[in-house]
Amino acid sequence: MKRPFLEEKFAAALDYAAYLKTGTDQQRERWKKVYDAGNLTEAQKALLGGFVREMNLLVVSGIWCGDCVQQCPLMARIAEGNPEKIRLRFVDRDLHADLSEQVQLNGGGRVPVMISMAEDFEFCGLAGDRSLNRYRAMAKRHLGAACPTGIVAPDQNELAATLCDWLGEIERIQLMLRLSTRLRELHGD
Repeated sequence: MKRPFLEEKFAAALDYAAYLKTGTDQQRERWKKVYDAGNLTEAQKALLGGFVREMNLLVVSGIWCGDCVQQCPLMARIAEGNPEKIRLRFVDRDLHADLSEQVQLNGGGRVPVMISMAEDFEFCGLAGDRSLNRYRAMAKRHLGAACPTGIVAPDQNELAATLCDWLGEIERIQLMLRLSTRLRELHGD
């Protein structure tokens, strides 16, 4: 994925509030339950507040998707921890097929998938469709093909663990950007 393509997709993407408006009342309510339950700890807020590099996070999602319901609101909470440095946007998987076919996982158009980019839209990483703790919780409940509906919010321990997983991925990208020779030369630090 080249920088101009990613920059174009990011410009066409929606912030969290606008993305939620694309859903039905029922879908928005499901997302709200997880958003309301997913709070950052003081330590997590302090970590995010220490970010110094701007980063662009583009999430390929589906407002209808149970995995998106149970993870994307957590990404929004993380981005709110430092909106000056974390720019988070969402695109619908089906409306942006030219992007989603480039980020297929395990041979399929799975969502959510987060594309991480530097301030200048240079590609840095790809993460999704479920965090490690999300997979662990699902494996514990059932091994086999399943797609959660998002009707019921995950339990608080699973939610907190999943938030930590996504925070860890975003911190990893922040450290990549902070230690980047290219960006250190650009910013003189």
